[in-house]
Amino acid sequence: MCCKGFVKRIVPFFLTFAVGLFIASFFVTVAAPNFQISNRGWRRNHRQYDRQRELEIQRLQEENLRMKNQLSENDSQRFSASELKYNVPPPPPAAPNAVPYRNR
Repeated sequence: MCCKGFVKRIVPFFLTFAVGLFIASFFVTVAAPNFQISNRGWRRNHRQYDRQRELEIQRLQEENLRMKNQLSENDSQRFSASELKYNVPPPPPAAPNAVPYRNR
């Protein structure tokens, strides 16, 4: 009796698993993955990536230096307060009259 109950519980599990694996095999590969990586292409791509990074870093450093120089030039040019035009915002609108409550 013990084995019969065990078989009744385990066999449906494995059958369901097998059917699920069969259905999944239509959509994805069920075979073991291939972990072989060719190193030749990786090294060439890595060098190219390094060159691109170095060029981008150099371009960003030049842009940063140019912006710092531009900022220092703008700071060195003094301006007078009379040249500034103050735009005063319009006054806020008047508060609406509140409607009194019945009991107040």
